[in-house]
Amino acid sequence: MHLLDVKGVTKHFGGIKAIEDVSFKIKQESIVSIIGPNGAGKTTLFNCLTGLTALTRGRIAFMDADISKLPAHRILEAGIARTFQNIRLFPDMSVIENVMVAQHSTIKYGFASAVFRTPGFRKSELDAGQKAFEYLELAGIGSFAEQPANSLSYGNQRRLEIARALAAGPKLILLDEPTAGMNPSETAEVMKLIREIRGLGKTVVLIEHDMKLVMGISDRIVVLDHGVKISEGPPDEVRADPMVIEAYLGREALH
Repeated sequence: MHLLDVKGVTKHFGGIKAIEDVSFKIKQESIVSIIGPNGAGKTTLFNCLTGLTALTRGRIAFMDADISKLPAHRILEAGIARTFQNIRLFPDMSVIENVMVAQHSTIKYGFASAVFRTPGFRKSELDAGQKAFEYLELAGIGSFAEQPANSLSYGNQRRLEIARALAAGPKLILLDEPTAGMNPSETAEVMKLIREIRGLGKTVVLIEHDMKLVMGISDRIVVLDHGVKISEGPPDEVRADPMVIEAYLGREALH
């Protein structure tokens, strides 16, 4: 079954064609990379998939339901979460509080329960804290749970963003340059984390410039150039595609 079906997605900003007629499908429990040069439309595509940017035309189906016109919070509730190229944390809140905040769409209690801190409310908060810590442990930063988010290193802040996205309970998680600014050792750890996320039954789509990571972890790769899809397929096919080599990667970067 295809979890996500993108058909003819187009986004124009005035006379600028950021994305033009992009189509692809993503299977459940797969890892798919979206690559391309700067300005290729990758983050705009993520914004369209998550309801932050309205489509000019096209259709996005998630679990066979049309989500093309849903607002961002409804798409999150439907089961799609993301991280951002520029880290967006609550810097003065603790690491674990940042993750607990992401569970708001899955925690069910009424206004009165919150005001009077009923037993049901307290249990929900306790459960949320336990789940948040489990996601932090998965991301390898459980030992920092009580520290302010702004005290984390850059790499660990990216891990925190991933943990927070997971806490929203998504079926599909979109990672926008998850290893940006990381050294090779940190990148290898994130590759392992992405595989573990897939092992939880999640589907992962990532924007990434590290070709070693892309070629080593992806089931399929979608290549954009100037907002147009120029190639799609398994890593070996994309690696050998002359259009990809010419438009973006260069012969040396593919090996």
